[in-house]
Amino acid sequence: MATVVFDLDGTLADTSGDLIAAANQVFRGMGHGDLLDPALDQAAAFRGGRAMLALGFSRLGQPETGPAIEAGYPDLLAAYEAAIDVHTALYPGAIAAVDRLLAAGYRTAICTNKPEALAELLLGKLGIRDRFGALVGADTLPVRKPDPAPFVEAVRRAGGNPARAVLIGDTVTDRHTAKAAGVPCVLVTFGPDGEDVAGLHPEALLRHFDDLDRVLEPLLSVTA
Repeated sequence: MATVVFDLDGTLADTSGDLIAAANQVFRGMGHGDLLDPALDQAAAFRGGRAMLALGFSRLGQPETGPAIEAGYPDLLAAYEAAIDVHTALYPGAIAAVDRLLAAGYRTAICTNKPEALAELLLGKLGIRDRFGALVGADTLPVRKPDPAPFVEAVRRAGGNPARAVLIGDTVTDRHTAKAAGVPCVLVTFGPDGEDVAGLHPEALLRHFDDLDRVLEPLLSVTA
């Protein structure tokens, strides 16, 4: 049975608002005020907490801030955990598309570079955890994407075969992960990078979750 593995942030859900709010809370605690813009800094949010902190410090003229980033990172995680679903929203049609996959016989899983506990918490609050047979996060294994091991583990935990799987994501990290795993990659165009993800040459682009079935058809068979 074929398995469809989804990235989480920027693919299934727009989590950027809550991520940026957490980073800004850290900056305010340091006396800097809000350094990130929810409308303009989505791409940084989807690259992770350390990327957001690095961007904020760069705006203070402090590009070499490794120790400060590491010092602020636990506070960012705590702030994010405390308000993880205030602004987060699933992309239109996402869960209806997952439900269609399940009804058609696909297995589904999530492979994310969000820490596993935070991913579990968010999916629970969104009420969708039961739709995925497995969840592998950034710290589930000793390695994270773009290493292919988390993807392979997600497929196996969902009961699938890594040779009959596809990865749906939104960034170059997902593209490299799929390539390393030797599986097709579908990149969404509704994330912050928009149509620019076409330059990563994925096997397919997804412009709306209503089109997921059509996009997957030439890549995977529900009877395989």
